[in-house]
Amino acid sequence: MAYESEYTQFMRAWLEAHPEERAVQQSGRALWWDRGPRDLEEEERRAAARVPQKPYYYDVN
Repeated sequence: MAYESEYTQFMRAWLEAHPEERAVQQSGRALWWDRGPRDLEEEERRAAARVPQKPYYYDVN
């Protein structure tokens, strides 16, 4: 058997006792990490409109 930390053991047991939290966990992941399909034309337009940043942006010259 592979090593499993106390935290992992606790989370596994807690999620088994509270299965409704899986839905909350999934919605949080979808909110912050999962992205919808990307529009390549929109990305190309944004890349073309990008203004290059000066190497040292505190320089006023």
